[in-house]
Amino acid sequence: MSKQCELCGKKPQRGHFVSHSNIKTNRRFNPNLQSVRHQFANGEVRTINVCTRCLRSGLVTKPVARKAE
Repeated sequence: MSKQCELCGKKPQRGHFVSHSNIKTNRRFNPNLQSVRHQFANGEVRTINVCTRCLRSGLVTKPVARKAE
C-alpha cells in the first residue's frame, strides 16, 4: 500500500527534526490516510485509501448499506 491519497494524490513530504542545539535530521510528514469504501459513478464499490481532507470535503461517496437477508 503506497502512502498516497487515491483522490487528490497527497503523499509524504520531507522535513527535519530540529534539536535544541539546532542539529537537523531527516523526517517524513505522512498524510493521514484512511481506508474507506467508495462508490464510483459507474456503480462500482471499492475500498480506497483517501486523506481525511478528501473525506471531510465530500469527495468520497459512501455506498448505500446492504439489507440483511
